[in-house]
Amino acid sequence: MATLHYASGGSAAEVATAGFNLVDVQSVEQLNALPAGMKGLVWLNEVNGASSSFIQKVTPFLGKPKLFGFFLADEPDPTGKWGTYATAANLKAESDWIHSHVPGAKTFITMMDVGSSANPDFSNTYNPANSHIDYYGLDPYPVRTGTSTVDYNMIDRTVAAAVASGVPVSQIVPVYQTFGGGKFTTDTGGQYVVPTTSQMQTMVDHWATLVQSPAFDYAYAWGSQQGDTALGNSPALQAFFLQHNAERF
Repeated sequence: MATLHYASGGSAAEVATAGFNLVDVQSVEQLNALPAGMKGLVWLNEVNGASSSFIQKVTPFLGKPKLFGFFLADEPDPTGKWGTYATAANLKAESDWIHSHVPGAKTFITMMDVGSSANPDFSNTYNPANSHIDYYGLDPYPVRTGTSTVDYNMIDRTVAAAVASGVPVSQIVPVYQTFGGGKFTTDTGGQYVVPTTSQMQTMVDHWATLVQSPAFDYAYAWGSQQGDTALGNSPALQAFFLQHNAERF
């Protein structure tokens, strides 16, 4: 079971209250200030290869003991239809540069599903062979409007599609839905709904049968992104994760 637990969009002090020990950092000062036992995942948002901008962002973190790794990009677009075109070759150049210059640091992305929640598809996107990235976050979010029951098998389909595309289970990171409402819309035109603690438990248990020993797990998100209700606004889910995260140390 995972021993590192990541929640994006919150400060170290905030996420620590719910037992998270892997946190967003954007500066060396933030990384150095982390308490003992907490690691930093540096947000880069870089998809253009080992450019001067990329190297300038990464270089200050060389040799820092509290560094876990680098979050290269959130759902980089392998098609260019929905965002900046992110080639596997560019991500490989970034991951290779990090691995050669920052020994022990890990690289991470979340994956864009180019299919649908009913038929996930990651073919011709990214995998260890073409990108040399260490870990791949998968983010099926099943608690939503427009369905009479929560389709937890969405998680199974997403994992199966990623494995079929060349991503081993050992390199998959479960991403848990901890938000709802706001301006986010589903691929069927509905809205996401904040999970209850019972639904959250079912999702976590479902993931545990598919990815049994992830490098870390990921709660998306602590902070609100688009006017949604997020983990930072839900005392019930914070209490759930405090227990969940403590059980896996």
